[in-house]
This record gives sequence, C-alpha cells and structure tokens, in this order.
Amino acid sequence: MQSIIKYFIIIIGSILIAAGTNFFLVPYKVLDGGVIGIALITNYLFDLHIGFVIILCSIPMFMAAWLLNRAIFYNSLTGMLISSFVIDLLSPLQPIFHPYLDWGSIPSASAGGFLIGTGLGIMLRFETSTGGTDLLAHFLARRIPLNVGVIILLMDAIIIGIGGLLLSGSTFVLSIFTIISGGIATGLCTMKRWSRKK
Repeated sequence: MQSIIKYFIIIIGSILIAAGTNFFLVPYKVLDGGVIGIALITNYLFDLHIGFVIILCSIPMFMAAWLLNRAIFYNSLTGMLISSFVIDLLSPLQPIFHPYLDWGSIPSASAGGFLIGTGLGIMLRFETSTGGTDLLAHFLARRIPLNVGVIILLMDAIIIGIGGLLLSGSTFVLSIFTIISGGIATGLCTMKRWSRKK
C-alpha cells in the first residue's frame, strides 16, 4: 500500500514540476535552480530536451546515493525518471496552454517556481525526490541544521547566477523570483510538524 501511495505522490509531483517548467518558465526563458536549471540552460542554448538533460546531469548524484543510501537511490531513481519523462511529454502542449497562462513574466516566474517547489516538496516529504541537487539537499539536511528548502535555495542561487551570465540579465532577475517562490513552497511542504517535537 505504501508503494502505491509513493508512486501516486511521484506522479502528482512530476505533473506539478512539468507544468511549472513547460507552461510558466520556458515561454519567458526563465531558469529554476538545481538540475532542472542546468537542463533549462542547455535547452535555451542548444534546444536539447529538458528531461533528457536532467537524466544525464543526475548521474553523479545517483552514484553518491548508491553508496550512501540504497533505499533513497531506488525511490529517487523512480522520481527522476518519471518526472523527466513527464516534462518532455508535456513539452509539446506548451503552445496550447501558454495563451491561457500568459500572466506576464514576473507572475509566471513566481508561479512556475511555486509549482516546481511544491512538486519537489511533496516528493521529499515522502522520502523520494527527482535526484540531482534535490537529492544532495536531502542528504545535507540530515547532517546540518537547515531546512531542505533553504539548502536548495542556496544551490539554486549559484546555478541561476551562471545562467544569467550565459543568457541575459532579465533571465537572472526573473529566475530569482522562481527560486524564492520554489524555496518557500518546498520549505512549507517539508516543514516538520510542531506536534512531533513535543
């Protein structure tokens, strides 16, 4: 029963991530952080499929997970593969949905980040993830007194900084809205309940 629930969470999280990426970030060439951000940079520069690049970039983190925690390796592998597949699956629908979701650059960047952060957050809460830097943040949160969302936020800042240099200043500014809203959403989803501390 738990495995069925976990698969359901992975699918829901993947749909949120894919929607946030394809329908809110890509139309304005906005970046997210983490492996998704790296994949978006390569998509904007070389027109490579986002999901495919996510798989390639996640390999080092999965090698580390194989050594450190086999259980989360298998859970994260499933999350990464499904989310990457859903991102590329929904990509052709972008021209259909964009006219209805064209809220302007800043609202779209914020909404995209919030959707992606929520998708990542609910997956992390159920001991799974999409791999990459999200997986790294999950490991670090066990060893340092920082929320997973805060750790992801710090790593994201580095990636969008590099992306801003490679793309444009407007991309960098809009991406700040994305990672802040994404970090907030992930932090809310992974926040420990006060009742458990009593």
